[in-house]
Amino acid sequence: MKVEHKGHTTIIRNTQGKTADFLQKLLQEYHTYKSQNLILDLTHDKELTMDDVKAFTDMAKAQKKEKKSLVLVADNLNFNAVPKSITLVPTLLEAHDIIERDLGF
Repeated sequence: MKVEHKGHTTIIRNTQGKTADFLQKLLQEYHTYKSQNLILDLTHDKELTMDDVKAFTDMAKAQKKEKKSLVLVADNLNFNAVPKSITLVPTLLEAHDIIERDLGF
């Protein structure tokens, strides 16, 4: 897991491969990041499934409750099948654009 802070946003990259393992580690450390807008880069997991993405639903709802953004980045999924409670984009640039939009820039 690689963490990078850029202003009002924290980018967390899954460098371990399995998204389920990444999510468990992230949940253990979530209290550290919940006050930030989060971009979670899942592009390293080439076996990512829609179920892996749906596992982030509770975290997405918690972020929304805190009035913070959560954007997932993955480039190998059907974006039309993503639940409305989750924001999924194919690139980091698009993730930053969404967060800036949410902040009103």
